Amino acid sequence: MMDWAAKRAVIRMNGDKFRRFVRAPPRNYSAIIMFTALQPQRQCGVCRQADEEYQILANSWRYSNAFTNKIFFAMVDFDEGADVFQMLNMNSAPTFIIFPPKGKPKRADTYELQVRGFAAEQLARWVADRTEVHIRVIRPPNYAGPLMLGLLLALIGSLAYVRRNNLEFLYNKNVWAFSALCFVLIMTSGQMWNHIRGPPYAHKNPSTGQVLLFNAAITFGMVLLHEAATSDMDIGKRKLLIQQHQNVGQGAELLGMFSNEFASSLEINRRIFTGDKLTRN
Repeated sequence: MMDWAAKRAVIRMNGDKFRRFVRAPPRNYSAIIMFTALQPQRQCGVCRQADEEYQILANSWRYSNAFTNKIFFAMVDFDEGADVFQMLNMNSAPTFIIFPPKGKPKRADTYELQVRGFAAEQLARWVADRTEVHIRVIRPPNYAGPLMLGLLLALIGSLAYVRRNNLEFLYNKNVWAFSALCFVLIMTSGQMWNHIRGPPYAHKNPSTGQVLLFNAAITFGMVLLHEAATSDMDIGKRKLLIQQHQNVGQGAELLGMFSNEFASSLEINRRIFTGDKLTRN
């Protein structure tokens, strides 16, 4: 196991290796196994995302100063070890199980994916609770955020340079009102919570974008109504703005009805299914 772990952080196992190094006693190490289905024909998007987090956790342990032979990270793919899935009466993926050195896995040794999510930090806490091995998760650097911020600042600087002789738009109340409105819509949509907490994709609220559009439609309608009541335009244009407000309101109602139906459908399916069903071709 140490030789395999030296080559890759996550050891790939088939049925024979699983029975020999995980099921067969005696062992002086714990084995954390991820049961998954990564082949494209399985269409398990959650499996690929969970695998990325699992690889981060395993690499954090493999390259830490505390690395020992006390625990090993391994993986059993359905297409490489279908007999293992059948042996454990397992029909969903991904699933994480810790096999202790002695005895059979207990209920707490099966990771509650639906409750905790599959972020590497959550997996590390679970491993620490079950094995008393604490792993500091080290993520690879992500330059996408600083790059986007740099591009945004460059765009703003370029715009200010082009308009350097005419910066009256900075004193335009409509520009600041529109910016503030966009900020409020982003905050009320739940996207900021997703950004701060970093939940896994499978646990993100699928109605986030719908909530943002719903709030935007209502706000835009109120802006149109306010313009129709306070502007100096002729009566014909005022009627047109009021008609647009009514259309926006109807669209918002339809969007709200669709969101409720979609959320109800997701809740029903969540109660029925607990994972992606696996079938052999």
